[in-house]
Amino acid sequence: MTVATSKASSALPNFCEGIQYFGEALPDFETYGATPVIESGKGAIASPTDPNVVYQTLLAADALRYLTLQITGSKASGHPGGFASQAEAYAALVMLGHKNIITEVGHHAPGFYSAMFLDRSLEDMGISTVQQLRDRFREKHGLIGHLSGYIPGILAPAGPLGQGQHFAMSAALLHRDKLFPFTVGDGGLGEPYIMSAMAHFNTAYPKVTNFLPILVWNGYSQEHHSMVSLKTNDEMIAYWKGNGFAEVIIVDAKEFDDQNQPGDYVDSTIFSFQKRLEFTKAVLVGVDKAARSALSGTLTVFIIKQLKGAGVHALGAKSHNLYPQDTLTAPHIVTALQKRALPVEAWQTVRTNAERAGGGPAAKTVVTEFELPLADIGELPLEEYAVGGDPKVSTTAMGRLVGIIGNKDKNFLVTNADGNAASGIGNINEALKIIHPTADETYHQAPRGQVYEPLSEDACAGLAVGLSLMGARSLWCSYESFAINGLPIWQTVTQAMAELRRKTPSTITLFTAGALEQGRNGWTHQRPEIEAYFASMMRNGNVFPVFPPDANSIQVCYDWALGTKNKGIVITASKSPLPIRTTLEQTKQGLEKGAILLHEVAGGKQVVFAVIGDMTLIPVFEAAAFLETEGIGVKIISVINPRRLYRANDTAWDTCSEPDGGFLSDAEFASLFAGDALIGVTGGAGAMLEPIMLRSTSKRDIFAWKRGETTASAGELMAFNGLTAEALTKRAIELVH
Repeated sequence: MTVATSKASSALPNFCEGIQYFGEALPDFETYGATPVIESGKGAIASPTDPNVVYQTLLAADALRYLTLQITGSKASGHPGGFASQAEAYAALVMLGHKNIITEVGHHAPGFYSAMFLDRSLEDMGISTVQQLRDRFREKHGLIGHLSGYIPGILAPAGPLGQGQHFAMSAALLHRDKLFPFTVGDGGLGEPYIMSAMAHFNTAYPKVTNFLPILVWNGYSQEHHSMVSLKTNDEMIAYWKGNGFAEVIIVDAKEFDDQNQPGDYVDSTIFSFQKRLEFTKAVLVGVDKAARSALSGTLTVFIIKQLKGAGVHALGAKSHNLYPQDTLTAPHIVTALQKRALPVEAWQTVRTNAERAGGGPAAKTVVTEFELPLADIGELPLEEYAVGGDPKVSTTAMGRLVGIIGNKDKNFLVTNADGNAASGIGNINEALKIIHPTADETYHQAPRGQVYEPLSEDACAGLAVGLSLMGARSLWCSYESFAINGLPIWQTVTQAMAELRRKTPSTITLFTAGALEQGRNGWTHQRPEIEAYFASMMRNGNVFPVFPPDANSIQVCYDWALGTKNKGIVITASKSPLPIRTTLEQTKQGLEKGAILLHEVAGGKQVVFAVIGDMTLIPVFEAAAFLETEGIGVKIISVINPRRLYRANDTAWDTCSEPDGGFLSDAEFASLFAGDALIGVTGGAGAMLEPIMLRSTSKRDIFAWKRGETTASAGELMAFNGLTAEALTKRAIELVH
């Protein structure tokens, strides 16, 4: 039997306003539940086997289930089922004092919000009552449908599957004395990245085991059975052990079932109360053992096996998502809430324990609520090469600086899946060493290096951007062609950085071996379409693709990027020796204004070439030389920082944390780009030229990448894509006549 809030409002704690149903007194509550087991001034329970602790952990699990269902039901939208099936595990972690909890499952968001509400973290965003929790769920400036660092107490974003382990490992690397559990669903376990990323990390950092996967093995994915649903317990244990986990702890609800439920996956919430307590005790003891194991140097996983949807409105995949008919007045939602309803006194006990656990609300205690102190790297010693002097390799010039930074900042990490030496940055390996269990000076390998080289762009990008999100410096290096495989998590983090409530170093990437250098490798290595990805992301307001035209420029670009906060900086450069065309000062201007003038000759008519990239300047200068013989004036503009060339209202810069509102003025744009014709030239996606084409009023055209082919030289590949001096000259003459 339950009573409505309105009938008991006089005795309610304020935070309970908005709870629709309260239950009758629970068995033995006065004995085991009335006095919070986490004492004032303490951050955790004293013993996981204490009957009072077990009892109150069960209360916490049911409180999480109730809130998860009520807030999703308030909008008839959201995902209650997955989180509900592991509520005991989450409750156990909190009762044991662990609050640096991450998830690989964005669908667990309403459960995490419920936890942040219970420990008062959400009061930092004006959510003090359950009614406000309901009102702000899935609303703008509220509790978005999937997790974000904007929410107080939440350590990392969660949306696409297969990302959470990167955040947990990054945090573990930076904070060796804390545990970073992360929930992973058995539906998401099908993502190959999760296990391979952890396996490589463990090989590179065998002593960093203070991240703890919590496998939520509930038998179902979003809309069907999970791909591992037929595994036996022994097979699941063998799977994790086969992937390097020395300690595998599993608690299977089936072993406690006294209701004769069919199948391998059961719902513990319908057990007898005594059996529910036994199951909760097993989870508490198992999580405690797993936490101690992970913190003591053993790679550990905790597995909770319980039917998806346990304790909410539906079971199996049917519990995953709410639909328009699943409102708070729908009979099946009402029934589910009434079954999970707690008496008022139990809510107060749960709130007090949650608030005290971990030393206070997550919003005041977890590692991401503080800026990580950064090592002082001082002023970088940039090396200026003479304009017109010997050609230099841009990437090598930047690599020298990377080595200097790594030697000054021991938290700094460089990641690369395809090998630094292949990108002209072997000097990074020489200075910082590849992390490898086999020490070998020939290959610059050492167990304590700072270059992380898994053969997975997801793992490279994941650890690099995870470190940046957690507050450290990092650099992700990749071939431009292959970086696309790591971009989902890079995009997740840059978007999160746009709304973080603290400063953190920008994510910085170096993408090399562009399509024009990869002729002999064929189209498999020619995928500059990735630049269209960044072109679209520029409108976010905190994403800056930069294109240094030479070895002087790249040093200034990297130096600038290191000084920025909460941004995504993409440096794209060639690994071939190329002419020195700019001074250091010119690039400083180019970063501020977006572009710089490299070459100008007056004539009867004037053609302006707006060029993105370094190798692409070669045919443009050839075309300019011919046009000048025809009496046609030419300006060659190197576009270094195209984000600056948008108009201010083209991007969402003013909605970003650490906003950067620097844009080239209309007058300056006209001075730089005005002419009788404008031709945009890029060896990548034409979309990157959008800021210029939007603002120009000249007759104009674009020369850009079309598709890959196997060729013997960069020139031949440019010709295949129409990027030749002859084609540029012909089009320029057409436009000015």
